[in-house]
Amino acid sequence: MAFALLAAVPAWASLDAAKAEPNLEKRSSLALDNASRALKSAQDAYLAQNDMKQVAAALEEVSASVQLAYDSLEQTHKVPSRSPKYFKKAEIETRELLRRIDDFREQMSVDDREPLDKARATVQKVHESLLEGIMGGKKKG
Repeated sequence: MAFALLAAVPAWASLDAAKAEPNLEKRSSLALDNASRALKSAQDAYLAQNDMKQVAAALEEVSASVQLAYDSLEQTHKVPSRSPKYFKKAEIETRELLRRIDDFREQMSVDDREPLDKARATVQKVHESLLEGIMGGKKKG
């Protein structure tokens, strides 16, 4: 019976673990790992069962995870162009997420794309902010 309860919990349900991480840079990494797992979960739910409720929930988790990663890096108060390690890692991972989202979008019906497009917009915004910070540009207001 315990196994059945564990099976009901999504594989990407570890955003709470990321939020609990006191090291902001590690929190960012954990959140991005969670975003990747949530995107995989959304793809699996769509391709296996076409369960749009589960897909939408997983895509919201992608957005929340990416936003947590970015916010955590911002809270370090480090300058991305001077201490780029974790910022660059996040930029690379968000770029990869965008690629995977675009691939997933091609597999979806046009009618089912709205939740994916919302998640993509969040990831795109964070990616651009990270890239701009690393390159030393001014932040957009």
